[in-house]
Amino acid sequence: MDDVLDAVGPRLRALRRERGITLADLAATTGVSESTLSRLESGQRRATLELLLPLAATYGVPLDDLVGAPNTGDPRIHLKPIRRFGLVFVPLSRRPGGMQSFKMIIPARAEPPEPDPKTHEGFEWLYVLNGRLRLVLGERDLVLPPGEAAEFDTARPHWLGSADGGAVELLILFGLSGMRAHLRTSPDHPDRDGTGS
Repeated sequence: MDDVLDAVGPRLRALRRERGITLADLAATTGVSESTLSRLESGQRRATLELLLPLAATYGVPLDDLVGAPNTGDPRIHLKPIRRFGLVFVPLSRRPGGMQSFKMIIPARAEPPEPDPKTHEGFEWLYVLNGRLRLVLGERDLVLPPGEAAEFDTARPHWLGSADGGAVELLILFGLSGMRAHLRTSPDHPDRDGTGS
């Protein structure tokens, strides 16, 4: 795994130069600072999901291409868990650009950690499958049981954790700012605003 992550920086630099994009342009597009992008490309900063998602969307390539996953030609999604920040992310899509989908697992802990809200570029939609999710979003501190959903701009300080120390499973859709999940009712049922659009 370390070898794969070590190879990400040179791959990102080559891709950026191939596209004729400056670090300043890339920083403006992704919301990731120019210094962070430079350190990522030089290998001084480890690649994380939060950094790679906006880069994959900007370049219009699957996340697998950024990390150099082998191209098998197999259309099935091979679920390879990614462990970051004590959480488990299972990519469910490889769609270049646009929305990315993940299953996220927050493992059970005897003592849930204290919230440490972070911000990053993007927009997130989540759905609780199992467990009780604690969502800290700005000044709000919410508990979402199974079956509840939330969506928010990730530029707002946010933190996800277990409300009671038990494991939590979520479905997450993540996209660039301005991209939101749109739920539609059947043609026979108008939307809540009554317009049917």
